[in-house]
Amino acid sequence: MSITEKNGLKINTKLLDFVNNEIIPGTDIKSEEFWTSFGKIVHELAPINKQLIQKREDIQKKIDDWHIKNKGKDLDKKEYLNFLKSISYIVEEKDEFNIETANVDNEIATIAGPQLVVPVDNARYALNAANARWGSLYDALYGTDVIPGNKGEGFNEKRAKTIIAFVREFLDETVPLENASWNEISGMKIKDNDIVFLVDKKEIQLKNKGQFIGYNGEKKLTSILLKNNNLHIDIIIDPDHFIGKIDKASISDFIVESAISTIIDNEDSVAAVDAEDKIKCYRNWLGLMKGDLTANVEKKGKKFVRKLNPDRTYISKDGGKINLHGRALLLNRNVGHLMTNPAIILNDGTEIPEGIMDAFMATLCALHDFKNKKNSRTGSVYIVKPKMHGPEEVAFTDTLFEKVEETLGIKKYSIKVGIMDEERRTTVNLKECIRQVKNRIVFINTGFLDRTGDEMHTSFEAGPMIFKGDMKKSTWLGTYENWNVDIGLSCGFSGKAQIGKGMWAMPDQMSNMMDQKIGHPKSGANCAWVPSPTAATLHSMHYHKVNVFEEQNKIKSRSKAKLDDILEIPTADRPNWAIDDINRELENNAQGILGYVVRWINQGVGCSKVPDINNVGLMEDRATLRISSQHIANWLHHGICKKDQVMAVMKKMAKIVDEQNKDDPTYKKMSDNFDKSVAFSAACDLVFKGRVQPSGYTEPLLHQKRLERKTFN
Repeated sequence: MSITEKNGLKINTKLLDFVNNEIIPGTDIKSEEFWTSFGKIVHELAPINKQLIQKREDIQKKIDDWHIKNKGKDLDKKEYLNFLKSISYIVEEKDEFNIETANVDNEIATIAGPQLVVPVDNARYALNAANARWGSLYDALYGTDVIPGNKGEGFNEKRAKTIIAFVREFLDETVPLENASWNEISGMKIKDNDIVFLVDKKEIQLKNKGQFIGYNGEKKLTSILLKNNNLHIDIIIDPDHFIGKIDKASISDFIVESAISTIIDNEDSVAAVDAEDKIKCYRNWLGLMKGDLTANVEKKGKKFVRKLNPDRTYISKDGGKINLHGRALLLNRNVGHLMTNPAIILNDGTEIPEGIMDAFMATLCALHDFKNKKNSRTGSVYIVKPKMHGPEEVAFTDTLFEKVEETLGIKKYSIKVGIMDEERRTTVNLKECIRQVKNRIVFINTGFLDRTGDEMHTSFEAGPMIFKGDMKKSTWLGTYENWNVDIGLSCGFSGKAQIGKGMWAMPDQMSNMMDQKIGHPKSGANCAWVPSPTAATLHSMHYHKVNVFEEQNKIKSRSKAKLDDILEIPTADRPNWAIDDINRELENNAQGILGYVVRWINQGVGCSKVPDINNVGLMEDRATLRISSQHIANWLHHGICKKDQVMAVMKKMAKIVDEQNKDDPTYKKMSDNFDKSVAFSAACDLVFKGRVQPSGYTEPLLHQKRLERKTFN
């Protein structure tokens, strides 16, 4: 491995060359000036970063000691709250305020809709996600279980007609006609700068004429553009299409706005442990920012090159031109404050804090977008920052972003920030966290998995945790979900920033998603995570049915969530569980850990559809590991299970995971030799060393084992 020394840094030469030869050309940045400033700032901020991580550990030790001291007593909420304040775990809440973020793109401020999260290290996935701004509603319904029945081989006309009727009913609800149903229309035409629908030769108009925006085809109508709740629907008219032929109005498809925004992820869904991995991640982000990223794809025997979709153009109803963005607005999720990376070594011999490196590289790449406006039209770069613990760490992120802006010569607050509310110390101080970045905040969200992992680790010594499945019904979780929305709205997020909700993890269960995920826009969330472009297209229907901004106005007047309820620790009250129930829970956790870890360690796959214990495919990332490993570690610590019992379960589940992956030619079995399997060793370490992992995170052990696997591959 070649190293180049520069400004007190030992930089992996491949990374240095990549920055100098691929990122910087085309910007106004001078290479030597960049590295001089970068080296100075890294050495200035790295010690502060380290102190913040140490503070986490110091606070956690005090909480552990408090629970040990009070073991056997009923939790006195008032005493507990005062204790948390005394150790600065909970800080003083100051006066009310509103966020002041400016130059925010509409996809964040005024359009509510689905949000994708995609690993940055896979160019094809990243392109698919960026292009998921628009999706075929017919394809999404035809290819999933939303409409009951088997589509069978080839084209099933009966199923197609059922879907046509389903979409017409959806339109009757969201863009209704005056005194008619969409099922009745036999044609459409432009008349007097308006859209007219034909029903038995009678001319019918939209109930709300303002929903007609534009069209295509001046001589022969080819598409109609409608708008509802700030989302567009493009009705494609083609009497020669195989669907248009069986539709009495010759409609061949409905192309709907789907993934309004997409998080391009450098964190939980990637396995990036060294310079080689980071270059791959940064290169794909650079391609997205330049607008020239491509991927070679082979599908059904055909090879083609995938690239970013162009914008969509229409004729406005008054004869002008409409230009609609063809791609999702892209946000970049950096890593948090904890991890370091060997790509750059500091003058004291330590690795660079990876979050500092990410901030500089993501923004440096985004300078290309500032010029070409392929992504943000307002001159902003959006960085989602995960796993921050409390206001002090958020303030550090603000300082870091300001230093990046100064180094790159861009306007202050050009870097916008998203706070992932997934650590309890951030949750209980959310208003003060937002205050630290009130001029650059554009996003907060909730996430069940990481937040539950932190809940368990923070209160590790309080007692054995309830079953994982019972967490979703627990007092703290429901309150946390409402608290996040309440705080966001009280800080003026509505119409300015995103309030997000978490992932639907079962990409094959779209019918269940359609039944349940409408709860997210109803909860006041103007974005929510989905696992695929198809899921985004389907979930977009919820945002047509629910006006999120109206829901937010209603929510503002409800009783606010209570801090006391957030502090309700989810421990089991004197558990007397049957051994079979304990083993089932252990097996469920162990199978999930092993199924994910084996791909992470052996194949470098950070996010994929992993079959669970019941062979249901789940989109898994590192957050899954945190909750499952902390749960088993907690039960071991409190004597609910024993080490040999857990090890037997791990070996049993490893054989099941091996069997589930038997059709993968690149898969390396764990059960052939448990002692020599790095993946099995990593999974066991996550459990048996889980108690002492910083905040219960899985990254340190995973990175160590992945580097080991890469070294001896």
